Amino acid sequence: MKDQAGRRRARRLAIGTAVVLALAGMNGPWLYRFGTEQYHQYKINKPEYKAANGHWDIVEFPEEYRQDTIHAALLHTGKVLLVAGSGNNADNFDKKKFDTRIWDPVKGTIKKVPTPADLFCTGHTQLANGNLLIAGGTKRYEKLKGDVTKAGGLMVVHNENPDKPMTLPAGTKFTGKENGKTFVSKDPVLVPRAKKVFDPQTGVFLRNDPGLGRIYVEAQRSGTKYETGTQDNYRIQGLTGTDARNTYGIAQKLALDKKDFQGIRDAYEFDPVAERYIKVDPMNEARWYPTLTTLSDGKILSVSGLDDIGQLVPGKNEIFDPKTKKWTYTQKIRQFPTYPALFLMQNGKIFYSGSNAGYGPDNVGRVPGIWDVDTNKFTKLPGLGDPNMMETSGTVLLPPAQDEKFMVIGGGGVGESKLSSKKTRLIDLKAKNPHFVDGPQLEKGTRYPQTSILPDDTLLVSGGSEDYRGRGDSNIRQARLYHPDSNSFTRVADPLVGRNYHSGSILLPDGRVMFFGSDSLYADKANTKPGKFEQRIEIYTPPYLYRDSRPSFSGGPRTIARGASGTFTSKHASSIKKVRLIRPSASTHVTDVDQRSIALDFKTAGDKVTVTVPKSRNLVQSGWYMLFVDDDQGTPSTAQWVRVP
Repeated sequence: MKDQAGRRRARRLAIGTAVVLALAGMNGPWLYRFGTEQYHQYKINKPEYKAANGHWDIVEFPEEYRQDTIHAALLHTGKVLLVAGSGNNADNFDKKKFDTRIWDPVKGTIKKVPTPADLFCTGHTQLANGNLLIAGGTKRYEKLKGDVTKAGGLMVVHNENPDKPMTLPAGTKFTGKENGKTFVSKDPVLVPRAKKVFDPQTGVFLRNDPGLGRIYVEAQRSGTKYETGTQDNYRIQGLTGTDARNTYGIAQKLALDKKDFQGIRDAYEFDPVAERYIKVDPMNEARWYPTLTTLSDGKILSVSGLDDIGQLVPGKNEIFDPKTKKWTYTQKIRQFPTYPALFLMQNGKIFYSGSNAGYGPDNVGRVPGIWDVDTNKFTKLPGLGDPNMMETSGTVLLPPAQDEKFMVIGGGGVGESKLSSKKTRLIDLKAKNPHFVDGPQLEKGTRYPQTSILPDDTLLVSGGSEDYRGRGDSNIRQARLYHPDSNSFTRVADPLVGRNYHSGSILLPDGRVMFFGSDSLYADKANTKPGKFEQRIEIYTPPYLYRDSRPSFSGGPRTIARGASGTFTSKHASSIKKVRLIRPSASTHVTDVDQRSIALDFKTAGDKVTVTVPKSRNLVQSGWYMLFVDDDQGTPSTAQWVRVP
């Protein structure tokens, strides 16, 4: 019996070997790829590989909880807010299907949250009270040329009456004096009263400068015959007497050209404890793709975006007061492309790196510099490598934040350009004459790099694509750690998922990094197969979490004022070498102006670690922070949440 069993095993082995050899003969590359992939999986899961390179894991939510995440923010509850709005899906927009999720990375739970408006392409920032301010979003999806059936465009309404403003309702009709064609407004518009202008020397009245209102209008019927080719003055139907004489429209070409996205004025605070949106006063300007940046006094600056008629907001920036929940215009205007990278400096001014996410003329607001918001003075900064490739680049305040050194990473040409940059650029704003210098290069030209500051003072740079929105299957499945002390990159484990447009990364309190989103235009090299939004979350565990142990860190106060100290407990206090206070991220469209890592002075005694928060309000903005300690191996603790009032 044993001999028979042995012969059967030998026969099966021989048959199996023959099949494998036959497959190898017919499809050698397949067998090679299979073997290569098996070996790759074996290699990347070896403990020594993880300890040197880290490891990636995919989190796939149950189907009913998946969404096209466009925005993500870490909340002081330790949970992550994932916002899709309509998720770049016009069908969702038409159905008013707007999505938000809250994910708990510790418990692994996910929850749906009612979403009050289309917060697709909104702006956001962390507030001092721990809420997240969210402002702007989508009023109308773009229409490409060929999909536009009714001629339309911008109508500028003039009011020459200095005594009263004019309000025109939606549906107001404008008829051209020369072309005789009638166009209808899509929304109401308030046109301010005219401004009386006097000679400053004599006080003699000179003229009335008309108040201006902007509105989108379109033809009443479809067809090319309703297009206009030149500027015309438009009479407003329904107005009589002096109102008719004082109020009129002027429009340039009204055509079947592409119509851009339009923004909304809506603003909300998201409450992490109640886990709901709270409506606050709307902005003065509608904004789609705006940047929100915290100022010295804790108020929030809102900049750029496409307005409610799909045009770049003409430099009319505004400020939100968290105490009154109201918005006021800045006194002077300054225009930037959409999602400009704007960071509060330690002198209270704003650093603009030149990074942006897209919309806007190629010759307006693209030069980097230092902006004094109060005086509107803008000082240009020289030396930028690849100055015409700043669109879709990432900008990071390198750790520690006290050094005020920034890195600009990758980027590409304006619009749908195929060009992308391998460059990184560095600038020291504390230098006597700050200027950009080139840093270490990336292996490939990289648009949409995801960047996260880690508690050991390294910077994780991952993903992106070589071409616009990953065209030509150009996703870059590579990750690197940048070391500010040596100004060098080291390659680490490759991500499993390609990520480009509409993607981002968030540092978690346990020292891992989560990645979300990606919105490829096409899914193949030939650019014939439409892309599919990437709904999977991916987690990167850095090498420092594969060491034998990490320092304990617990207790201590929940609130520490600037200039004050707090004492925590650690069994490894004697091995602590650095303490970092890291502001939680709010990330979208290669833009995360919140993240910063601040070095804290500290002292140890026994099992106690006493940390001191710097006094500078511009360095340490009010709000919640993750407090990490690192040991002598560079291994961070799990963070303690601390509020700086």
